[in-house]
Amino acid sequence: MVAREPLQHLMDFAVGAARQAGEITLEYFQTVLTPELKPDRTFVTAADRKAEERLRALIRRAYPDHGIIGEEFGEELNASGWTWIIDPLDGTASFIHGVPLFGVLLGLESDGEAVVGVANFPALGELISAAKGLGCFWNGRRVAVSVVGDLKDALLLFTDSAAFEPQGREGAFRRMLAATRMHRSWGDCYGHILVATGRAEVMLDPVMNVWDCAALMSIVQEAGGTFTDWGGRPTIRGGNAISTNGLLFEQVMGILGKGD
Repeated sequence: MVAREPLQHLMDFAVGAARQAGEITLEYFQTVLTPELKPDRTFVTAADRKAEERLRALIRRAYPDHGIIGEEFGEELNASGWTWIIDPLDGTASFIHGVPLFGVLLGLESDGEAVVGVANFPALGELISAAKGLGCFWNGRRVAVSVVGDLKDALLLFTDSAAFEPQGREGAFRRMLAATRMHRSWGDCYGHILVATGRAEVMLDPVMNVWDCAALMSIVQEAGGTFTDWGGRPTIRGGNAISTNGLLFEQVMGILGKGD
């Protein structure tokens, strides 16, 4: 069981660190960039690398006994039980195109449990933070998921409609489209944040890495929603993810479980 008091300090640290990393990304945003294509066919830029370097330096200085997992520079593990998980620039494709729907994600695990999450959207001026038992905050104001209780009234979000078919999820995706009122591709991490802050009800991600999920789980859960894999298990290591406002979780699982 994680003590309540230290989590406030850890969350405050994460907020400050994510702000610094966000300032670095803005130095590169809407400039001429030369992105590289990684082996997994995703893009990386100098902004990704510089932001993660700053986050790692801040963590090493403040918490030298903590482990680190980052998208760009791998793992630095130890026996402390605390591990910071970094996505220095989630939504790199949007970033490259000059679209402001990108974020710095910083999560913290304690003995395998996600306990702190921060998502900073520097180009939007939005920062969302959460810690286990302390609630979820949007620019310092406590927030919660929406109270929509029927899928026919819900706003469904996703990142790329073409991403579902390669994962065998096209049928499930089409069923969700048919069951919901509105659909928008305000995706990547921002879609999950829109659910947490009550601006959407469901976000579907057919492919996710641990650094994509670590910050989001704490944020969505502390806002009163659910963050699970497609099997309904609360985890940051499921390889995919779904955020809901909680009230719609069983309805969503029922539709996804019908099979393709």
